[in-house]
Amino acid sequence: MSNDKNNAPAAPAPNFLRNIVEHDLASGAHKRDGLPEVITRFPPEPNGYLHIGHAKSIAVNFGLARDYTGRCHLRFDDTNPAKEEQEYVDSIIDSVKWLGYDWEHKGPVGAGEHLYYASDYFDRLYEMAEYLIKAGYAYVDSQSAEDMAANRGNFGAPGVNSPFRNRTPEESLQLFRDMKAGKYQDGEHILRAKISEDAMSSPNMNMRDPAIYRIRHAHHQRTGDKWCIYPMYDYTHPISDALENITHSVCTLEFQDHRPFYDWLLETLAEGGFFKKPLPKQYEFARLNLTYIVTSKRKLRQMVEEGIVDGWDDPRLPTIVGMRRRGFTPEGIALMAERTGVTKSDGWIDYAVLEGAVREDLDPKAPRAIAVLKPLKLIVDNFPADASVECSSPVHPHHPELGNRTFPFTRELWIEEDDFMEVPVKGYFRFYPPIGDQPGARVRLKYGFVVECTGFDKDENGKVTAVHVKYFEDSKSGTDGANSYKVKGNITWVSVPAALQAEVRLYDRLFRSPNPEKTEEGGSFLDNINPDSLQVLSGCRAEPSLAQAQPEDRFQFEREGYFCADLKDSQPGRPVFNRTVTLRDSWGS
Repeated sequence: MSNDKNNAPAAPAPNFLRNIVEHDLASGAHKRDGLPEVITRFPPEPNGYLHIGHAKSIAVNFGLARDYTGRCHLRFDDTNPAKEEQEYVDSIIDSVKWLGYDWEHKGPVGAGEHLYYASDYFDRLYEMAEYLIKAGYAYVDSQSAEDMAANRGNFGAPGVNSPFRNRTPEESLQLFRDMKAGKYQDGEHILRAKISEDAMSSPNMNMRDPAIYRIRHAHHQRTGDKWCIYPMYDYTHPISDALENITHSVCTLEFQDHRPFYDWLLETLAEGGFFKKPLPKQYEFARLNLTYIVTSKRKLRQMVEEGIVDGWDDPRLPTIVGMRRRGFTPEGIALMAERTGVTKSDGWIDYAVLEGAVREDLDPKAPRAIAVLKPLKLIVDNFPADASVECSSPVHPHHPELGNRTFPFTRELWIEEDDFMEVPVKGYFRFYPPIGDQPGARVRLKYGFVVECTGFDKDENGKVTAVHVKYFEDSKSGTDGANSYKVKGNITWVSVPAALQAEVRLYDRLFRSPNPEKTEEGGSFLDNINPDSLQVLSGCRAEPSLAQAQPEDRFQFEREGYFCADLKDSQPGRPVFNRTVTLRDSWGS
């Protein structure tokens, strides 16, 4: 767990989880020699990339351990080898570290690295499964998957006992050992818990003889071909918690109905002598539901495989790798997690909350720079063609200790296309030409001179190709003469000969609808894709100070927003910038 104070709120907001932890600390509920009293865990399945919802869980679990002098374990739930890959393991490790957390505990008790895999426990899990069979708490079921599903019942009707439920422990044990020996095909048998005689009538579907082991002939990335039976998550998770001495097993609300089995299993195994009390306790909080995104791994994978987005790290995706590439900061994500709070009530959080937190984090630390995204040439007719005047501006307006950046004022400059209108509308204070006997607009070129529009050029298609101005030599910003010029327009610019050419990618929300999965009958979430979620601008011009921008360097482009040098494609001298967020919420949220 990181000691980076940027990830830790100065005064964490109280919530029901913190109240539970503080009560347990006061009562000594989890006090054991040589162990912290708060041990949490984050247990991802390595079958995909982490997303913003996982970031909230990471912040909650690692944050609780950090704030109460405990530790948090990173444990991979690698029990389904058919869907898991080392690529996902590596990405998850990198993402958790990038978010500012790790699993190396440096405290006075329980020191060491706490990175675990459920596969570390396969032998112990199997041993405990044999115990449950021998003790009459589990049996091998030989129904087909279809019959087992039908006999399970539903929320309105009780289930029906399997015809194999009364197998003797000896018969089930032999079948289970034969399953382990590879004598049966996938789906031919399955091991189920037998919680009570009337379990199939339980109103909680998760207590109706839940499956705890299935046959799966698949190569495992860590255990190879040693196993052809693998434990189910609901069986593996509580046992892993107990083996690691987890005190507070914090998960999201969809696991609330799984808690009775969690408690039953650990109590049963404790009676069998496998664990000592106190046992871990599971607590649930509401998952993060952000508007304008989808976090379903299936849907994310579909967009990747169909080429709707450019890979798992596409900056429009809510994956951690995508958000990082876009320029979101770990501190901004942590701020969002803190602001959205920890509750037991599901609800929707507007995506603008995340964008606002990222803006708030970037504003005090992102250096300023000027980039012209859609360049139009500005010609200062009364400025010498071979001359240059040095202009300067702060690297950051609130951090004078960072000094100034400099750039030249020359005869030819680049301005934004929309900083000129041939026929101005009311309230337009940028460039427009003389109209009748009225002179053209006077505008200050930020950090430079006041200029007055005198005319413009067009090509044969009627497109404006250049704007002509005259400058006032005594109007340079920072000089005494500058105060005598009162103008309403103030625009950014870069010198033509000194400008750096750059590619800029303007990212926006991937979906048009706050709830992309809400569609017309027969529709798809893909119907809500925002066609303007990405604009690639290849002819942009930027001030020369950006020439040495390194991948992942972040800037505020004045007037434009916050941008990040692309992690994959940007190179010094040939920069590619991704828009992280606009300066203000452009969606009116």
